[in-house]
Amino acid sequence: MRYESEHKPKIRERIVKEAAKAIRAKGPLQVSVAGVMSKAGLTHGGFYAHFASKEALIEAAIEQMFNQVMLRWEKNNQGLAAPQQLAGYIDFYLSAWHRDNRAQGCPVSALASETPRMSAPCQAEFARGIERIRGMMIFQLKEMGVDDPQTAAISVSAELMGSLSLARCEPDRQISDALLESAKKTLKTRLNLAEE
Repeated sequence: MRYESEHKPKIRERIVKEAAKAIRAKGPLQVSVAGVMSKAGLTHGGFYAHFASKEALIEAAIEQMFNQVMLRWEKNNQGLAAPQQLAGYIDFYLSAWHRDNRAQGCPVSALASETPRMSAPCQAEFARGIERIRGMMIFQLKEMGVDDPQTAAISVSAELMGSLSLARCEPDRQISDALLESAKKTLKTRLNLAEE
């Protein structure tokens, strides 16, 4: 019995992590329960021991994606001042690696266009995640003395997401790289974040 109580949460976490990767890569509508379970090394029949429905899995995966964003933020920013934290986030977000690794990147840029087709609970989880990211930006912008940090955070979020989305749409790698660099430079200049 003790084995079951320790084992079940680990299995659930494995399923959620695989679902999060698949959803970012393909979108929630294209992800199948059987495919996620197979990637997790499990049989399809075991799914309902962990989730009531595919929608419940998607909701849990969305929460997991935003948890990963927050953990990455905390890991990368220990001991750094607010301007360094925000500059580092911009550098990561508008990097060629992030453009090319959709399955491991920001859930906002990967799923924003899919959100209207999700269930209400999934939309609510997605909105909570966006608020968490915006909250960390608002905190950094306040620390930097930016006027109206809430409005600035909304603008920065939109610029990051829009620039990354356009870079992913551009088939010419050089143009895509230039787009990312231009957006990064413009955003950092506007926020008075010195280029290293």
